[in-house]
Amino acid sequence: MIAKTNYLGLNLTSPIIAGSSGLTDNIEKLIELEKSGAGAIVIKSLFEEEIIQEMNTSHDQSLENGLTFPETLDMFDRVSDTNSVFDYLEFIKEAKNKLSIPIIASINCLSSQKWTYFAKKIEEAGADALELNIFQMPSDFDRPNSYDLEKIYFDIINTVLPQISIPVALKPSFYFSNLGPILQQFSQTGVKGLVLFNRFFSPDYDIDKLEVIPTNILSSPSDLAISLRWIAIMHQRVNCDLCASTGIHNGQAVIKEILAGANAVQIASVIYKEGPKIIQEMNEFIIKWMEKKHYKSIDEFKGLLSQKNIRNPSNYDRVQFVKNFRNFD
Repeated sequence: MIAKTNYLGLNLTSPIIAGSSGLTDNIEKLIELEKSGAGAIVIKSLFEEEIIQEMNTSHDQSLENGLTFPETLDMFDRVSDTNSVFDYLEFIKEAKNKLSIPIIASINCLSSQKWTYFAKKIEEAGADALELNIFQMPSDFDRPNSYDLEKIYFDIINTVLPQISIPVALKPSFYFSNLGPILQQFSQTGVKGLVLFNRFFSPDYDIDKLEVIPTNILSSPSDLAISLRWIAIMHQRVNCDLCASTGIHNGQAVIKEILAGANAVQIASVIYKEGPKIIQEMNEFIIKWMEKKHYKSIDEFKGLLSQKNIRNPSNYDRVQFVKNFRNFD
């Protein structure tokens, strides 16, 4: 038995996708991930700033073109160790030549500025799909209106979609005041999938050096709850596929996300911790569980425990909160 699934219109031999990370930035790693049983791979993200930097010969020229983040371009001069934009396209071509599973490109973006032409280049290079990882924190005090933040997402989607024919997935954050309705609206734009959710930098402090340092870089199993809840709530409420991300560290978690309504899941942290072999172990667990439950396909149990399908849908809302904390001593 093989736990096949369909995601973004792509036929996957496993619901487990290797997510965009340093694990997906060279061909040898991709081949190892495929051999370990990954159903698809999201290659390491190219940042919008890198594409714009490649286009422009100086920061002054960037400003002349109406770009408003020279400080971010300056940051890339100092810390970027990624390949050039041209190398990214060549990487896609080589990956498609050497692997048989779907290759999904990824752009980490924050606007619909000059970079969006590059989506067509990605399609021409042979990528099977494009994931838009939109990085927008609700901390811009010059944009106090939540509509302004939401509009950026729609601007990006509406600029990219007409330029390409390959499927596009959107990877948003959960920082929305009306998360359910806005996810539903995203799904009605023509995107083929929603990846719930992207993962932000988490700050900590070094109190001796008085510096800001990163923390919680890798996810933990406890992070599963956020995507599990929202996959379950959005199942059958969106016009596209759902993919879960963050906190998926074993086969049980994959099954839970599918029961909630996910077509597929993305993993990275657990591969960093356990190595690519963990994918094979997770696949084997899924198959044994399906055999035990007499399921012949993922579709037979996908969404079985989603909010739309359980007997008491209020379990995903306030009722469960009240029940848990009333009995918690």
